[in-house]
Amino acid sequence: MRSTGRLARSVASARIAGTIGAGRLSGRVRTRLAPAERRQEVAAAAELRTAEQVAESLGDMKGALMKLGQIASFLDESLPEPWRVALASLQSDAAPMSPELAAGVVEAELGAPPTDVFRRWEPVPLAAASIGQVHRAETADGRRVAVKVQYPGVAEAIEADLANTEMLTRILPMLFPSLDAKVLAAELRDRLVEELDYRHEAENQRRFGAVYRDHPFIFIPGVIDALSTGRVLTTQLATGAHFTEVETWSAAERDLTGETLFRFVFRGINRLGMFNGDPHPGNYLFSPGGRVTFLDFGLVKSFAPDETAVFHDMIDTLVLHRDGAGYRRALESIGLLRPDPSLRTEDVVEYFSHFYDLVMERGRRTVEHEYASETVRRVFNSKSPVAKAVSLPAMFVIVQRINLGLYALLARLGATADWRGIAEELWPMVDGPPTTALGEEEADWLDRRRREGDPVVRPD
Repeated sequence: MRSTGRLARSVASARIAGTIGAGRLSGRVRTRLAPAERRQEVAAAAELRTAEQVAESLGDMKGALMKLGQIASFLDESLPEPWRVALASLQSDAAPMSPELAAGVVEAELGAPPTDVFRRWEPVPLAAASIGQVHRAETADGRRVAVKVQYPGVAEAIEADLANTEMLTRILPMLFPSLDAKVLAAELRDRLVEELDYRHEAENQRRFGAVYRDHPFIFIPGVIDALSTGRVLTTQLATGAHFTEVETWSAAERDLTGETLFRFVFRGINRLGMFNGDPHPGNYLFSPGGRVTFLDFGLVKSFAPDETAVFHDMIDTLVLHRDGAGYRRALESIGLLRPDPSLRTEDVVEYFSHFYDLVMERGRRTVEHEYASETVRRVFNSKSPVAKAVSLPAMFVIVQRINLGLYALLARLGATADWRGIAEELWPMVDGPPTTALGEEEADWLDRRRREGDPVVRPD
């Protein structure tokens, strides 16, 4: 783990900013000196070199800046292709900590070295990310497990990054040229503070695991409580393909994968009153037939019944009844839209209807990159007169991860489905019949759970 103090982190972040600036200046010089027929090639190569250097630095630093790189790599469709390619390595792999450091964390948390705690321990991590890394292991009773170990000092590093507002405002515009740096920094702060406590994540994972017990195509690895603490989280070992592999699968398989992701997110909000707020490609493992294992539960937002009623009221007025005036009243009643007589209701509807576009009409539709990119731009468009009147209540901040993450993933898959039909299955005010093969499987599962006396509507 690199230095965690605020001054050291400021120096490192300044070095990253300098790398970006110097790389682009050098690239422009080389491009001008190159023959006309090679200028585009030279410019692309220079941009890629700069991006690779920044990705390497972010991976070494861990903490908030690396998380920015992870978000940038799949979130903003306007990010230049060389940058997304270079930063993609941060989605699932990063520079790991040494085996000795990882073993030290396990010993401090579980009371003995990992080779004593586990029958088998693999010192080389399975994956390394912004806050911790995952090791394969086998428990004393023979269970194969994944052990997530938090980097020493990462909490202090993140606190230093998030306290350094000057650093954030310098780096964010470079990685996200089309987005509002202040809004993104606030979202990042909430995201990382939640993630630091693995006990919180374990509880979230247990809740989701209880709800999705025996589900036909959604799997939540079980938590091994006796081997989990605030900085070590031990769960069942799951296997499957990574997102980049799924992108090469057939269109039919990609459609099934997209449908499962869509069902998981919107069943959570509409039926369960909880949302797993990190739709990130590194947080899933995939199998054919739409089977998905969900791995990361560091940020889960729970909603009270009156809060989910707000979501349903918005869908009812805008999507089901096309009542623009009623939809505007719903937005104003919860403080999402400040009352402004100068705003026309039709402009408010036009601005917000984009976020419901996939479910406005029945029929199969492909989620395209253009839709995902426009969705991101609208979230962070500070110039729109409607956007200027928007003030996200606390309950909506995390939910925006749907717009920022889920739709970007569906676009990468080129997922096609009758999204409205699937949504009607999940909206309790419609409670529509199954519209797909996966919907039939889920309906059978729900019937079994209900016959067992478990309504599978809202967890305790």
